[in-house]
Amino acid sequence: MKISVVVPVHNETDNVEALIAEIDQALSGQEAYEMIFVDDGSTDDTAAKLLGAMQIYPSLRVLKHAKSCGQSRAVHSGVLAAQYPWIATLDGDGQNDPADIPNLVEAYQQQNDSDLWMLAGFRHQRNDTGWRRFSSKFANSIRQSILHDATPDTGCGLKLFLRDKFLALPYFDHIHRFLPALVQMAGGKVISVKVGHRSRNFGVSKYGTLDRLMVGIVDILGVVWLKKRHSLPQISEVARDQ
Repeated sequence: MKISVVVPVHNETDNVEALIAEIDQALSGQEAYEMIFVDDGSTDDTAAKLLGAMQIYPSLRVLKHAKSCGQSRAVHSGVLAAQYPWIATLDGDGQNDPADIPNLVEAYQQQNDSDLWMLAGFRHQRNDTGWRRFSSKFANSIRQSILHDATPDTGCGLKLFLRDKFLALPYFDHIHRFLPALVQMAGGKVISVKVGHRSRNFGVSKYGTLDRLMVGIVDILGVVWLKKRHSLPQISEVARDQ
């Protein structure tokens, strides 16, 4: 499998170098791969650390947003620039383990299903505060009850999906939280795969509980609207000699 790994980062100067090394080690057995780090308007030394890493890792590419546009836009920019048909994403804070990417690849190969467009990581043992675990579980339960996406953890940054299917989805900010529902809406299958989750060693989270909740409510209503306005036609071409 040929994979482009897309990693959005914003002020992660203490995390990017170790994460790049881990991704490189994890994917050394793949047919072909590249790493695309999207610096989303960082104001610390993230850009300098990425530039230094480019001299060491030939597979590393770096994109830079002039100002911060958010995680979803950073992922979208990276996917647009990717050269391989499969995309793996993970968060830039080091909490996703790159060693789980080959596990997602293996899970896909075991399924042997051309309609499987996405594999979503499921953080079954989270290394977060009790409040963050509770708020995430609450948000996931609300989302599932409304969207019925059968995905226990859409907030996990670790995912594997087809590039062309992703780019065909309607884009909006915060789309990364609703990808399973949108992929299913478009006719693809999604499965969840258990992955590890690590504690954050450096930096701080870019999200607060209240702002995530308020934005999430609006976004869920938007996805509901999209689903109600979407249809999947069954198309067949008429033969000329009929």
